[in-house]
Amino acid sequence: MTVRRDGPRSGPAGRPLHLRTKLILVTLGLLAAICVGIGVLSHLAMSDYLTGQLDDALEPAAGRAGFPGGRSPGDDDRPSRGVDPGNAAGQRPGTLNAVFDDGEAQVSALVLDDGSTEPLTPADLDLLARLDPADGPDELDLSTGQYRVDAFGISPTPGSDDVLVTGLSTAERDSTLASLGVTVAGLSLAGLALAGIAGTAVIRRSLRPLEELSAVATSVSQLPLSSGEVAIPVRVPPAAAQPGTEVGTVGLALNGMIDHVTGALQDRQASEMKVRRFVADASHELRTPLTSIRGYTELVLMSEAVSPSARSALERVDSESRRMSSLVEDLLLLARLDEGQRAEASDVDLTELVIETTSDAQASAPGYTWELALPEEPVVVRAVEAEIRQVLINLLSNAHRHTPLGTVVTTAVTVEAGRAGVAVTDTGPGIDPAFLDTIFTRFSRADTARSGNAGSTGLGLAIVRALVEANGGTISVSSEPGRTCFRVDLPASQPGHIPDRDRSEDPSV
Repeated sequence: MTVRRDGPRSGPAGRPLHLRTKLILVTLGLLAAICVGIGVLSHLAMSDYLTGQLDDALEPAAGRAGFPGGRSPGDDDRPSRGVDPGNAAGQRPGTLNAVFDDGEAQVSALVLDDGSTEPLTPADLDLLARLDPADGPDELDLSTGQYRVDAFGISPTPGSDDVLVTGLSTAERDSTLASLGVTVAGLSLAGLALAGIAGTAVIRRSLRPLEELSAVATSVSQLPLSSGEVAIPVRVPPAAAQPGTEVGTVGLALNGMIDHVTGALQDRQASEMKVRRFVADASHELRTPLTSIRGYTELVLMSEAVSPSARSALERVDSESRRMSSLVEDLLLLARLDEGQRAEASDVDLTELVIETTSDAQASAPGYTWELALPEEPVVVRAVEAEIRQVLINLLSNAHRHTPLGTVVTTAVTVEAGRAGVAVTDTGPGIDPAFLDTIFTRFSRADTARSGNAGSTGLGLAIVRALVEANGGTISVSSEPGRTCFRVDLPASQPGHIPDRDRSEDPSV
């Protein structure tokens, strides 16, 4: 026999983020976007400012290229031949000047770091020759680096193409912009780190009441509320149930819901107790009249001469009174279990109990095949022997009462992980799947689901579950055409604890 036990399922690969994590990520994302925006705008503004300074310095730099009297290229009376690109006086390193006549380079000079000059390369002159004084400043990539350049007309003769090109290196501007970028990036990262740490602390503190609400809801969900005296002692702490905040409002609502559920469960328990008390009292009161009916019926049948029809009627009365007595006894047993009226538990040899009850079942139903599957060593459980015996009797009786003759009924005993199991399996037609969910409910009957020839009160399996649960065990059922299995799991006793009684096996089983 194979018993399937489903272990805990692993969680999904991608778990949803906690609310506080989402808030922190969203906050950091917004701050990062703001920092990027500030950095970009700062870079653009600084770039425009520094580029404007370079543009403003181009014309004075051209004037320092050698115009007489320091006049700038814009002066109307400047002589075209007064320009000397090689004049490095007053020029900062990296300044370049070149004179073009009708697009042909006449003279050029690049001011070096030591104040000396050197001519520009032909490739650089080709690029500079394309500049038009009417276009304004431009940027070129020359062999010596990036330059901000501008062209000035220097010929006093109308229509002449004499042009002075002056350029200033953008290295300082680019270095300043790079330093600004590094500074903004560093400050942004530091600000984001501080914001993340501070935001985590603030959000954790703000959401702590929400975690308390979750803990309360989890505690309530784990309480046994299905039966018995119901009390829900957990409540949301007053600090997390203050009106005026979103979390406090939820805490108040949760406390109100718990109070409402507690009241409803207490009303339900009170109603159930009234019904159980009524059933117990009614069953107890019915025992005496039913016993009297059975006694008088048997007396009449044994001592009086009655007609055949009267005898048949009296026998019918006797049969129904016996059935009614059995029902009353079952109801009394359930009522006592509900009230906790039980004998003391002891070590019970489950193996021997299975052998005895199976032998009794074979004697009462010889038309069935009874088989046993027992371990080598005796299996001992801590339980009330009479109750476990009743469980086995009911399961074996259920197996032969609701299956056709010739059915094979196998009773197996197993021990695994400190639990003792008894499985009663038959090869009958099976149970209707729609009936499996309510099969252990009181007064639940589905005789048509299995080919039995006798009705039932619907209390047998309800008694089985009540007795098993009273002894700390569980019961389950699985069924398909050709195989129905009822499995009982009970807590096993410590190894070596075997009741001091004779163990006998019926070889015919």
